[in-house]
Amino acid sequence: MPERITRTRRSCLAVPASNPRMLEKAQGLEVDEVFFDLEDAVAPSAKDEARANAVEWLNKGDWTGKTMVVRINGVQTDWCYQDIIDLVSQAGDKLDCIMIPKPECAHHVQFVEDLVRMVENKHGISKKIGFELIIEAASALTYINEIATASDRTETLIFGYADMSASLGLPAIPAGSPMPDYPGDHLHAGLFTTLVAARTFGLQAIDGPYVAIQDIDGLRERALKSKGLGYEGKWALHPGQVDTLHEVFTPTQAEYDRAEAIIERYNQAKAEGLGAVMFMKDMLDEAVLKQATVITGRGRASGLKREKQLQEYLDEYEQQMKEKAGNK
Repeated sequence: MPERITRTRRSCLAVPASNPRMLEKAQGLEVDEVFFDLEDAVAPSAKDEARANAVEWLNKGDWTGKTMVVRINGVQTDWCYQDIIDLVSQAGDKLDCIMIPKPECAHHVQFVEDLVRMVENKHGISKKIGFELIIEAASALTYINEIATASDRTETLIFGYADMSASLGLPAIPAGSPMPDYPGDHLHAGLFTTLVAARTFGLQAIDGPYVAIQDIDGLRERALKSKGLGYEGKWALHPGQVDTLHEVFTPTQAEYDRAEAIIERYNQAKAEGLGAVMFMKDMLDEAVLKQATVITGRGRASGLKREKQLQEYLDEYEQQMKEKAGNK
């Protein structure tokens, strides 16, 4: 399995590239990722202007601390080719990832891979541009393993609600919202299938948009469900959604401290040659270690600093055992 790049993607803000005012404003927002949208948010008559805007603002904007991405038009359209040519040749050194919408087979990803490589080579761009793939068609779910492994540039799989619902012939409801009177999450199978593929091939799993931008409670509920599945972040369609996403997808201080202590205790016991590794009253194994590693990775990427040390946990546990023995 190729080594994948992992970035902080708690919040991924969509910005229509046809709107220079919004492109300028996005510079000052506290968001993990900004993606300029050349696809669904841009009318056909504005595609060329939006592409030029994306190149301009990638080059002149201050995007310090942000992952910079552009969602190109799908390979089934006549705009895709020029999107790739202009973005890579004119702003390739400022571009972290290209977001590929609606890949329905591995060939769609490979087309973008080949064209990006050729443009990079022609213009001497040494920075390797990554890919983000939006899973938003029934065929994409059918061939998701082939799509996920079509390029070693791929960093994330994104579940797209609106187009997936249309592809499956589901009733029209706001993207990301629950279906009234349906007993459960009507898109859970798609979300879970996308998650399994992401985990199998070492990719990040990112949840798509919640379009009811004023419904912050609904956004939080959807984000909590996604986090519970194992997703690492979610799209924001409005800056007002960002704080909620950071709240949901950032580990709590207690979760982070405990995970750091578990890893320290595991490594300590391993260095001592101990067979059974205990953390307080809990037996540690590889599965627990992997869970702790995921939490610490997200916490560090979110800027958390450790506040509680391993010895404090051990001292607390020892005190609890003494008190328990004294009460007998």
